[in-house]
Amino acid sequence: MQLSVDPDAATPPYEQIRSQIAGQARSGELPTGLKLPTVRALAEQLGLAANTVARAYRELEAEGVVETHGRRGTLIAATGDTAHRLTAAAATEYAERARRLGVPRADAEAAVATALRMAYEVS
Repeated sequence: MQLSVDPDAATPPYEQIRSQIAGQARSGELPTGLKLPTVRALAEQLGLAANTVARAYRELEAEGVVETHGRRGTLIAATGDTAHRLTAAAATEYAERARRLGVPRADAEAAVATALRMAYEVS
């Protein structure tokens, strides 16, 4: 696993770690089931505080990119199914909330299109 952190970048170090691991997991460079280094080991390797790496791992777990199994450690999850499931759940939650708020369907769809355009332009 190749990771690097640019301390001068505008992006916080935990986000740099999170995005690199997520990208490598999606591309298959980090295969499903691969055990990641411990928080302390990766923090030492990158010259960061353990809390920085821990935050990246927590966010990756919340996204379904990794799974933490106690003494077995943190492993790359089968992201395809998890990512689609989490995306569908988020979309359903958004649609229900927009409906409850009385937002017209066309406006709700326009808001999603704008958010997706902005999110993918940043990536």
